[in-house]
Amino acid sequence: MPTAPEIRDPAATDPLRTRLAAAGVAVVTVGAGLGLRAVTAGDIAKYGGDALYTVLLLTLVVVLAPRVTPLRAATGALAASWAIEFLQLSEIPGELSRRSTVGRLVLGSTFNPPDLFWYAVGAAAGYAVHTALRSCLDAGGRRGRRAVPDSTPGGHR
Repeated sequence: MPTAPEIRDPAATDPLRTRLAAAGVAVVTVGAGLGLRAVTAGDIAKYGGDALYTVLLLTLVVVLAPRVTPLRAATGALAASWAIEFLQLSEIPGELSRRSTVGRLVLGSTFNPPDLFWYAVGAAAGYAVHTALRSCLDAGGRRGRRAVPDSTPGGHR
């Protein structure tokens, strides 16, 4: 017996709205990182910056792939952060850091094991923010709009 098509909210999968929200969070994240460095020093600035680095990577993942789930975005950002940290065991980031401020900001220069933990903290925080913003975007899109049936075969995405 055929089933009724799944009702899907068009705003829930609107990539432009998602990209704009992610870009806004990226700007706020960069501002938070710069602000943290301006008002603190030492471990707070260092490890807070590490966490925010991963949050920024997560927002960039969402800008590039707006339909990515929060878990996949967080996992991808964490994997990239860890890969860059482990790359610091080689001479490549150190050499690039000596030649370029951007290289130093993006790749760092020295492997530091505690950074791995703080990247995970950033991924968890980014996951929570992504999940919350996704719920807000979905809820905002449902207000005053009529949901439409999913046109995919069988009503599945």
